[in-house]
Amino acid sequence: MTQTAADALTVWAPAIRQRRKSMLQRLVMGAATALVFSPVLGWVFSAAWLAVYFLIQFLEAAIFAPVVAGRIKAPTGWRGLAGDLVLVLNAGFLGSLTIPLWLVGGPMGGVAAAVFLSAGTVNSVVMSSGSMRVFACTVLPQLAYLAVTPLFMIQWGAPPHFVTAVAIGVLSYTVFCLNTRRHIFRVGVAESRARLDAEVKREEAETAMTNRSAFLAAVGHDLRTPISAILTGASELENAAKPASARQQIALITDAGLMMKAMLDDLLDHARLDAGRMNVESRDFDLRQLLSQTARLWAGPARAKGLRLRLAGARTLPRMVRGDAMRLRQVLNNLISNAMKFTEAGSITLGLQAWPDEHGAHVLLINVADTGPGMSADQLARLFTPYDQTTDGVAALYGGSGLGLAISRDLIQLMGGRLTVRSAPGEGAVFTISLVLPRGSSAEIQTALTPEARGLVAKPLPRAAPAAPPTPEPELQPEALAGATAEDAPASDGERPLRVLVVDDHAINRRAIQLILQSVDCEIAMAEDGLAALQACEGAPFDVIFMDVRMPELDGRETTRRLRAAGGVNAATPVIAVTADTAPEDIAACTAAGMNYFVSKPLTPGSLLGALSQVLSEAADAAESAAA
Repeated sequence: MTQTAADALTVWAPAIRQRRKSMLQRLVMGAATALVFSPVLGWVFSAAWLAVYFLIQFLEAAIFAPVVAGRIKAPTGWRGLAGDLVLVLNAGFLGSLTIPLWLVGGPMGGVAAAVFLSAGTVNSVVMSSGSMRVFACTVLPQLAYLAVTPLFMIQWGAPPHFVTAVAIGVLSYTVFCLNTRRHIFRVGVAESRARLDAEVKREEAETAMTNRSAFLAAVGHDLRTPISAILTGASELENAAKPASARQQIALITDAGLMMKAMLDDLLDHARLDAGRMNVESRDFDLRQLLSQTARLWAGPARAKGLRLRLAGARTLPRMVRGDAMRLRQVLNNLISNAMKFTEAGSITLGLQAWPDEHGAHVLLINVADTGPGMSADQLARLFTPYDQTTDGVAALYGGSGLGLAISRDLIQLMGGRLTVRSAPGEGAVFTISLVLPRGSSAEIQTALTPEARGLVAKPLPRAAPAAPPTPEPELQPEALAGATAEDAPASDGERPLRVLVVDDHAINRRAIQLILQSVDCEIAMAEDGLAALQACEGAPFDVIFMDVRMPELDGRETTRRLRAAGGVNAATPVIAVTADTAPEDIAACTAAGMNYFVSKPLTPGSLLGALSQVLSEAADAAESAAA
């Protein structure tokens, strides 16, 4: 099949669908035509003609129903032949009205017939959508009636030069219709090709985005492993280091590791937002508590830098609202971190305002104002541009990945709000979060350790029996207590050591967890994959299991599901998910698999020991409840 023939087939089905869309128009115009010509042709004749014309329209609709539904795309078989015949019948019957107009109305009726045919052919040319087959079936019959016009003129005694002029006019009009059809065909083919090309490019772009997201997720997962080892090793060295110079060098390693972790988190968040895979949750939370904890978290760094951190207007805020507390906290931390970085002297102020809207929700304004150097108009124009490393760009002047503000803006937009900024050189900067949050209910609040709780100290907990039943439908909690130290970990109560199973396919991660747990009285067993973990659980009871989520052969979630379903001695043992995948849907998947807690990579001693304390406390509470 030639390219032209293939293109002709591609426009046939669209032309048929176009005619189906204009069916109501044809019915209305048919009724109007019968009404207009009824004084000339008579009411009975006009009504009979209209009834047959309506019948032909419904016959065409029935024959082409599969084409309109998309089940047939080419005029093949009997349906193609029947379709051609009904199109010819439709156009021919419409044009046949011109014959009685000439015979009954005379020359004046002939003028009306010529105008009627001209309008009908123009409409049919447009409705053919460039398809030569549809054009031939719908336009040529009407042009044939128009070509008879000179013959009727001769019959009524028109002068020869008038007949010749009309004949030439009919021929020219026929050529015009053919050229118009060709132009519409070319435009239609070009549009179809452009649409197909756009679809191919869209699919390629989606594939590229999917591959990039998968690549970043894999790289992020692999990078968190050595970062965990760096932070863990630095923490242990700091605990054992005596000279001040050694502590300073170790602090340098720790700061570098934390910087790498922050940049990696920003990169992965930006990739999720760019791919449209970032979601926000809607849960009830205490807004006042969130802001108070955030302010307390940054109070120490502000004092260390000689800055005043002020919280203004907190009394105007509602207590319980509904939204994504974790993402709002992330945005606030980004904004305060930026203000802290750029402000050398003076203060940072969190200005808070709230009022109810007409729907009963809370309108919230949060201003983060600093007394830093301010920004120029050019810097403001590029402020939310990812990876801005131009000469006068903020990231170029002050360091960082240049992603924090872009991520903050996108997260606020996902929540239905806006993040704006106003600044001028020498006048500091004010970032404003405007957000509408529905009213919340304190009854739905769930106890959860927040990132602000990382500065808290975990109390020693009693040892939980391995077979203690878990809390019904345990909810996965975010990592907490990252600031805890080895001294804060559960201490031995004089009984047997804590039995811990560490499951991870990377030896460096297993060694890092083992190093952190050295300060705790425990016996540690290792498993390099899910199958090995299940075998280990068959042979001995454990008090807690640290389970990596991404593993070959059998991943952590499936391993946990099988462990829970097996009903052995470790069916109720608390499982702590250890993973680099921190998106809400990943956490939800871990919860559904039966995991009890969540700690993200890169690991830190505080986060790991805090998670250990939390699950042992929950297990002990569950055991006491069962005993009672």
